[in-house]
Amino acid sequence: MALMGVQLVVSLLAVSIMQKMAPHYSFARWLLCSGRLLRFKHPSEGELCALAGKQIPSKTSRRDRRQNGQGEAKPLTVPKDIDLHLESTPVSVLDALVLRFFVEYQWLIDFAVYAMGICLFTEGYYFVVDASKEVNIGAIWCILTIFFCLRTLHTLMSHYFRSDEGGERSVCLAFGFLSLLLAMLVLVVREDYLEFGLEPGFLSVFENFEAFAKQQGFEWSVPFTRLGVKLGLAVICAVLGALLAFPGLRLAQTHLDAVQMNSDQRVIQILLHISFLSPLIVIVLWVKPLARDFLANAPMGKQAVTLLSGSAFDSVRLWVVVGLCALRLLLTRYHLQAYLNLAPKWVEQMKKEAGRIAAIDIQRKVTRVYCYLTVVTLQYLIPVLLVLFSTLALKSLGDYSWGLGADTPSVAPAPILPTAPPPPPALEDEDDLEDMEEDIQATVAHLSEALTALRAVLTPLFFRGLFAFLTWWVAVCQLISSMFGIYFHQYLMQS
Repeated sequence: MALMGVQLVVSLLAVSIMQKMAPHYSFARWLLCSGRLLRFKHPSEGELCALAGKQIPSKTSRRDRRQNGQGEAKPLTVPKDIDLHLESTPVSVLDALVLRFFVEYQWLIDFAVYAMGICLFTEGYYFVVDASKEVNIGAIWCILTIFFCLRTLHTLMSHYFRSDEGGERSVCLAFGFLSLLLAMLVLVVREDYLEFGLEPGFLSVFENFEAFAKQQGFEWSVPFTRLGVKLGLAVICAVLGALLAFPGLRLAQTHLDAVQMNSDQRVIQILLHISFLSPLIVIVLWVKPLARDFLANAPMGKQAVTLLSGSAFDSVRLWVVVGLCALRLLLTRYHLQAYLNLAPKWVEQMKKEAGRIAAIDIQRKVTRVYCYLTVVTLQYLIPVLLVLFSTLALKSLGDYSWGLGADTPSVAPAPILPTAPPPPPALEDEDDLEDMEEDIQATVAHLSEALTALRAVLTPLFFRGLFAFLTWWVAVCQLISSMFGIYFHQYLMQS
């Protein structure tokens, strides 16, 4: 197995480019600071006093009140129905540097962009060269991207748990328990209805690992049970449900506002609705009676016609998921601008109320909307990246094909290769250079042997079931939370 191949060289080159180019050019900064997103400035005290028809108290008068023992001056208040209009300005790089979690946002999005480039190169490399014996570097980048996305979601959720209010914590826990119950129901559904391939995948891992353990001299069997594995997987699903709770709720709010913001553009509205319902399409693609069986035996009168073969359906499913993720990525700015428009929307709602409000409260409300821009961006992009890169990992590690006419090779458990004998000891008359070369060759041989044994245990059949279920479950969590968000913003907030 080649370790120091072309893929590894290109991967190291991408890491070097990412490190050198990050201070000068960043896709994450371009997404927010290209001039197409407009933020709204908070009004100053002078502007609010001018609109309210009163004079702003000077710093001298405030100091005189403190010296005369009259205490601090009362906060400046203005009527809520003042004719206030917020000034808009494009988001600049200097403005973005003060945003919360901006460093985490920039690093994650740039890493995902370079990971996508590595995946595209790997796919082209495998198409030109027969590199079946090499390690798929693109799949490793996909797994790393998934891990970093989950870590960032955990960071955001921990911020909610540290909040003093406690409402966000309750929402995360509620969605976590709901996801646990739903996952336990889903995992008992037969493969005839949900075709993830978890059962044959885990069975192949157990058998191969037991054979590998016996080959290494262990005479005991692997103490894995099907129930224990499913319970562990259900707990992981509960954690994912808690992590994806607020991204789904935020998506529902930005979707409603984006549709209203583009009320005069019917094409954009249709694309927004398709993008919002894309998790439902992903869910249906793995429901066997609604997807594979329908296309394999489509009713045409009294006969059943096969529209797609099994391998062609697998390729079409991958293309559909990638296309839906691309559509969501293209509509990112519409959702972000809809979120930034919450500031003038709140001002218009304030004008309809009676009474007075402190000027500092107006400034804080308008500023808070902009300060959480990167948090909202992460909540919108991370679920898309999870589905996209889990699909790419499913294709690479599951030995699927992008071609609609190509037959996917049948997956069988890989045989356990015999352990290679240790290299012979070096002769005493060999010089130091030859000893170093032999040490390097021995190290490469041992790494190759370890990777070969790992590939023999973790077969493509296992990766098919794991990443298919991960893709499907992320879509389920986002659909449930976003639908609840639609109900909350459409009915509960207006009642």
